[in-house]
Amino acid sequence: MNQTTNTEEHPTKHISNQSRKRRRLLAMLAVLVVIILIGIFGYYQLYGRFYESTDDAYVQGNLNSISPQISGTVTQVFVEDGDYVKKGQTLVTLDQSDTRIALQSAEANLASVVRQTRGLYSDIANYQAQVQTKKIDYKQALADYERRQKLAKKGAVSVEEVNHYRDTMNAAKNALISTEQTLESKIALIDGVTVEHHPAIRSAIAKLQSAYLNHLHTTIKAPIDGYVAKRSVQVGEQVSPTDNLLVIVPLHQVWINANFKESQLKEMRIGQPVDITTDLYGDNVHYQGHVASLGIGTGSAFALLPAQNASGNWIKIVQRLPVRIAIDSNQSLANYPLRIGLSCYITVHLVDNHGPRLSVQHTDKPRFSTDIYDHPLNMAHKLVAKILSANGLDPKQTFNSNMDLSSHE
Repeated sequence: MNQTTNTEEHPTKHISNQSRKRRRLLAMLAVLVVIILIGIFGYYQLYGRFYESTDDAYVQGNLNSISPQISGTVTQVFVEDGDYVKKGQTLVTLDQSDTRIALQSAEANLASVVRQTRGLYSDIANYQAQVQTKKIDYKQALADYERRQKLAKKGAVSVEEVNHYRDTMNAAKNALISTEQTLESKIALIDGVTVEHHPAIRSAIAKLQSAYLNHLHTTIKAPIDGYVAKRSVQVGEQVSPTDNLLVIVPLHQVWINANFKESQLKEMRIGQPVDITTDLYGDNVHYQGHVASLGIGTGSAFALLPAQNASGNWIKIVQRLPVRIAIDSNQSLANYPLRIGLSCYITVHLVDNHGPRLSVQHTDKPRFSTDIYDHPLNMAHKLVAKILSANGLDPKQTFNSNMDLSSHE
């Protein structure tokens, strides 16, 4: 009888023990969940709310397309994709036959115009002397005619002789008028301007400078330092200013476009520090940067065909705004160069949120510039000065007074 009772009580105790264990496990799980939630809340309050991150970020940079400034036939190509080029380095050359002939013609034209213009100024004195001579001739002819008229009234000379002196007087008068008109036309060509600043000489100088620059433009040079990409030009190809020959990418001027959700931008400001990692180098390489600007519009707003939401089946989609990240760690870029289009992971530090949301400053200085096109014009001035000197003009009087021609001699 006792054995039967023990057998019946044992399952009940077993079920009770299992129930207590289950309650303990559930209690422990609940405590663990609470601890996790507290940890998440604490992490957000102490750390997470001061940072915003995204992996929708890509390296961007300036893509400088190189095109010829004149039409011509390619004779030499000096670079290939991936080559590093320095500012002023020759990239491509075009056939110079036509531009050389045009330059020689412009040189001869300038010399001829200078001589012709100097002749205009010399003609003024000549025609002024001729006018004085014609005036004397006219006065003499007029005096002779008037004297013959008086003699004719006394019957001392014939009417025929009077008519002859009258014709001589009219011829002298017409010759004087013609010479005076010629003098006036000559003066009109030079009135109010010195020979050095005569429009004809200025026009010839401009044509020579244009021909000289076109001749120099047969050599296409790199405007900046960078790496060659997308080379499409080939030897023997006929190119024009609308053709893109290649692209130069200055990898020291790259930045990052990070696309943040609109809900992440509430505390984001210009100037906030940014930590950057890339898929290329992994978490072992960090770049430091800062928020350079917040996008003016979403990508869809500037799309070729913007989304039209005025429809019955509209579905809200969280938009992303591009944020431009400037890279501050130049040394890291030198050791670990970035390429255009690489994927990045961006973390923006939001602790200091006193900066502006939009740029409030403007600049009058160019952000990017090159000076490789300045020197050719100076060399053109040197050639012009040489031709002017050879044809009797002072180059310093012809050019602007603030131009130092001595540096080009």
